[in-house]
Amino acid sequence: MTFVEPLRETFAPTVNGADYPTDATFDVINPATGEALAQAPAVTASALDDAFGAAATAYEKWRRDDDLRRDHLRSAAGAVAAAADHLAPVLTAEQGKPLADARNEILAASAWLSYYADLELPREVIRDDEGGYEEVFRRPLGVVAAITPWNFPIALAMWKIAPALRAGNTIVAKPSPFTPLTTLALGRVLREVLPDGVLNVLSGPDPLGAAMVEHPVPRKVSFTGSTATGKKVAISAAADLKRVTLELGGNDPAIVLGDVDVNAIAEQLFWGAFGNNGQICLAVKRVYAHESIHSDLVAALAELATATKVDEGTVEGVQLGPINNKPQFDRVNELVSDALGHGARAVAGGSPLDRPGYFYAPTILDNIDDGVRVVDEEQFGPVLPVVPFRDETDAVSRANRSQYGLTASVWSGDPEHASKLAAEVDSGQVAINSHGAGVQMHLPFGGHKWSGIGVENGPWGLYGFSELQVIAGPPRKR
Repeated sequence: MTFVEPLRETFAPTVNGADYPTDATFDVINPATGEALAQAPAVTASALDDAFGAAATAYEKWRRDDDLRRDHLRSAAGAVAAAADHLAPVLTAEQGKPLADARNEILAASAWLSYYADLELPREVIRDDEGGYEEVFRRPLGVVAAITPWNFPIALAMWKIAPALRAGNTIVAKPSPFTPLTTLALGRVLREVLPDGVLNVLSGPDPLGAAMVEHPVPRKVSFTGSTATGKKVAISAAADLKRVTLELGGNDPAIVLGDVDVNAIAEQLFWGAFGNNGQICLAVKRVYAHESIHSDLVAALAELATATKVDEGTVEGVQLGPINNKPQFDRVNELVSDALGHGARAVAGGSPLDRPGYFYAPTILDNIDDGVRVVDEEQFGPVLPVVPFRDETDAVSRANRSQYGLTASVWSGDPEHASKLAAEVDSGQVAINSHGAGVQMHLPFGGHKWSGIGVENGPWGLYGFSELQVIAGPPRKR
């Protein structure tokens, strides 16, 4: 399969249910070649009045009919699923992930729409008697600005779009300039099933995102991306007291106790770190392995890394594609070089692949400890340091010795003991004998400390796109 056919189409912003004209474009780079794949429309800040204006107009009708919103979300879920075979090659071309993974991401977006279409937004009657009537319910915020990252452009966009629309808000969404094409194409798909102005999709390089946060119309900003940028979003949004949800970085630990069966857990642990080429906020970023099984675990992980097929995303049997972009490729290379310079040993990988594009060999690092940057920082790439420990309490302490707290995992032959340790780990989710098991549409996902503010998914994610209102008054007529 090639990328020629899906990329023959033009990619336009969606504003008020139609193509929005732009004068400028910017290159979108294919990470498998390092060369321009297509041009995306460069919307400037001057266009935000049109986009947010369309969303504000659509909001007045959209917020009023709960059943209508449910019906539209169900139609949207069907439209996204039907478009999966068209959208997936575009996603692979601009993001780099294998085609099967891209298709699964599109289908996950469809599932999120279906889930929220059926999720109740309850009204709670506190009092209804001869003395009076009191009701608490949730109402939509208004217009939402959604800013999404390049690692899962469609899935993470839908984490925002589906609950925001279900709650009665309207949206202006902006994908990362590294991966704008599939989101633009998604906007075109959804404009056929959603009322005009309910979902508007813009693309453009910086400072478009900052201008969205500063714009006076949106009442909430939902941002997924780096902690550094998230702090800027929070500061800017505070000037207008906009509500924010910030899903930011992670330096997620896996604590592997001495009673595990290494051969039984190695593959699952490996893919907990290397899925999507390690470009997952919740991926295992550092392993603390008990000294009694450390060497065996390092050897097992190295064997898996060496056997992993790395290639362009449409190649048969490919498991990992390239790193998405040059800045991230350079950062991964820098962190590994720094670790090797501090005495670490690459038992697998350790360098880029000798080919065009941003390909990096899956890397397992041994002879390494806290204090080295690749352990202390979020690498967000196909690199995993494995650090030995002797005392379980010390391992938990070291896992917590981070400014991040997104997810974590504890691995043990005794799940009850692992659960007790998990309760001591300071992160939004902790999985037992797996990693990321709690990342599901019906469970809250959010981080502690520098990993974010607020949660996404489940009813909690829906509540984040609403605000409470109380109606209290005299008794109702019976």
